[in-house]
Amino acid sequence: MYYSNGNYEAFATPRKPKGVDQKSAYIVGSGLAGLAAAVFLIRDGHMKGEAIHILEELPLAGGSLDGIQRPNVGFVTRGGREMENHFECLWDLYRSIPSLEIPGASYLDEYYWLDKDDPNASNCRLIYDRGNRVPDDGDYTLGKSSQEIIKLIMTPESKLGTQTIEAYFSDEFFESNFWLYWATMFAFEKWHSAVEMRRYAMRFIHHIDGLPDFSALKFNKYNQYDSMVLPLMQYLTDHGVDVMFDTTVDNIIVDFDNGTKVAKTLELTVGGEHETWSLTTDDLVFVTNGSITESTTYGSHFEPASVTNEPGGSWQLWENLAAQSDEFGHPSVFYKNLPDKSWFVSATATIKNTEIDPYIERLTKRDLHDGKINTGGIVTITDSNWLMSFAVHRQPHFKTQKPNETTVWIYGLYSDVAGNYVKKNIVDCSGEEITQEFLYHLGVPDSKIKQLAKQESINTVPVYMPFITSYFMPRAMGDRPKVVPDGAVNLAFIGNFAESPSRDTVFTTEYSVRTAMEAVYSLLDVERGVPEVFNSIYDIRELLRAMYYMNDKKVLSDMNLPIPKLIQKVGLKKIKGTWLEELLVDAHLM
Repeated sequence: MYYSNGNYEAFATPRKPKGVDQKSAYIVGSGLAGLAAAVFLIRDGHMKGEAIHILEELPLAGGSLDGIQRPNVGFVTRGGREMENHFECLWDLYRSIPSLEIPGASYLDEYYWLDKDDPNASNCRLIYDRGNRVPDDGDYTLGKSSQEIIKLIMTPESKLGTQTIEAYFSDEFFESNFWLYWATMFAFEKWHSAVEMRRYAMRFIHHIDGLPDFSALKFNKYNQYDSMVLPLMQYLTDHGVDVMFDTTVDNIIVDFDNGTKVAKTLELTVGGEHETWSLTTDDLVFVTNGSITESTTYGSHFEPASVTNEPGGSWQLWENLAAQSDEFGHPSVFYKNLPDKSWFVSATATIKNTEIDPYIERLTKRDLHDGKINTGGIVTITDSNWLMSFAVHRQPHFKTQKPNETTVWIYGLYSDVAGNYVKKNIVDCSGEEITQEFLYHLGVPDSKIKQLAKQESINTVPVYMPFITSYFMPRAMGDRPKVVPDGAVNLAFIGNFAESPSRDTVFTTEYSVRTAMEAVYSLLDVERGVPEVFNSIYDIRELLRAMYYMNDKKVLSDMNLPIPKLIQKVGLKKIKGTWLEELLVDAHLM
């Protein structure tokens, strides 16, 4: 497996790998990584669909890419996926998946045209004081602490180790709008990994100007399941892929001999019955180890989602694998002993009473029901004790919504503090109580909150996800297994808890697809490069633009740089009339 860039290999069709007709594949988990692995096996590995088996413990595919109407409960999405133009592997996947909406088009075509017609942007990112926009919304307000981000990028990962974000940055940094944007957009918390924050800063530096207003982002037309999962499932069904639901892989017995690692046996529970399947070196096994939505519990408008820390099948499988070799990672680093303050709860509110619409539309400056972008991403309530954020995507978000219904996704980043209106922790709140807190922060008069929060006006479904931010826990090299462990003959790990050799970031659809592509290309020796991570961090133009926007659009001479003003003045004079001056002018620094 190797990396490529440019469009030379992007448009190439790899030849059929040697011996593929004698091979079969067993994919553990039908999340995006598992589904992508199956597509790459078919499209680039020329494997027959009927030789591919997807083993899923739930009755539904999609993993964290969800969206469902739960009977007698209501519409539910556990989270949202923010995507951008440089998700190279994701778009490489979806260029080959037929659209279910537009005959003759790919899903990439459908997505691309949608964004051209209705590009994403936010008219209000931060609010406070019950529905008022924060005056300096749009500015990063970093001041001198912008230098700390530069220092972080310049520090190698090996020196950061398991250091936390809180240990790295000053108190001043956490008072900035930048941190509010960053923490709430990506779900970073202070005890998370400084290494992962560094990766994010480097990975998305080309979007430094589009983070405050979300013009950097792109979203689906509908919820993630309808928009992203169903087209993949249709493709796999058309190719004869075997998808087994209600099937839990309990363990994979690996044989270690002369430096090789060979998966020899699958131990499964199928429909409640224990089974053992023998494997050969021609049986390729792709394991989704761990899951951020494993053990999800669901509440209702009248009941909170029950609190649990039950690890579930995906974590137990990883534990069983890790017990066989230190090279298979250390799952406990990610899912055990998570701080009580962590984000655990999100909720989906379905607004049925249009009396509430104006409280949202005064922030978005948009019609909720014109089928176009609404909030453009999350709106964060800066003085919320829960640090509540909410998002209204294109409506209808579900095809079965009634006219003038609006679904709102809500989450609170802090779980161990009482709300401002509802004096309870979010983890202890019913959907109705979360609704009351939401309406309070929107600016609905106190006299109307309890009446408008009734199910007749809004139906809100909370979910509890015990491991939702496990990706970001501080980690050291080796805590996640390599996508293909050293010496592995027929075993690979896929998903966000696998260690890609690239410099990509977790908690993204791109990382799921990238690890799947790397795994398939490695085990089948596919003669095509995996697209490398977009190299914006190595582009001097992007670095200069980042300097401009991180300093709230100041020119170079007005910045508080850590060099004497005289030297700075002389330096600017020296570059007059040079290419460097052109670059600085293009970046608005001069």
